[in-house]
Amino acid sequence: MINAKLMQMVIDASNEGIVVAEREGDEKPLIYVNPAFERMTGYTLDEILYQDCRFLQSGDRDQPALTVIRDALAKGGSCRETLRNYRKDGSHFWNELSLSTVFNTADKQTYFIGVQKDVTLQVKAQQRVEQLESELAQVKAELAAFKSTNGLNKI
Repeated sequence: MINAKLMQMVIDASNEGIVVAEREGDEKPLIYVNPAFERMTGYTLDEILYQDCRFLQSGDRDQPALTVIRDALAKGGSCRETLRNYRKDGSHFWNELSLSTVFNTADKQTYFIGVQKDVTLQVKAQQRVEQLESELAQVKAELAAFKSTNGLNKI
């Protein structure tokens, strides 16, 4: 069995942000974040201790992923969603969140664990691909219209 000190070293060494939140009614106060979370968000554990994770979305709370996350938490399940979070400096980043519920021996929800991965570069690349595909479709339509107008589609 792995001891607590080794477990702490493993979690602290992770490149992914790891958070642990308590289950307290509608609130989910953070009780632990690892160093990767601190680097990713700019917040230290002392700054966010006992705050609900929702502060990371700032005022950006209409994201569809948040509905999925709330449903998973309410049902004691797990999910993986990508959402916009905000760093301490106000800049946003895309966060792939893998969320799981921790149950005690009485099968009661007690904690949530979130593993966070900054996927900003991947999301921006996908957005750029979609933009280029849209521009290409527009150019093709313009070319087809030009050929039709100038009688070139018979060639």
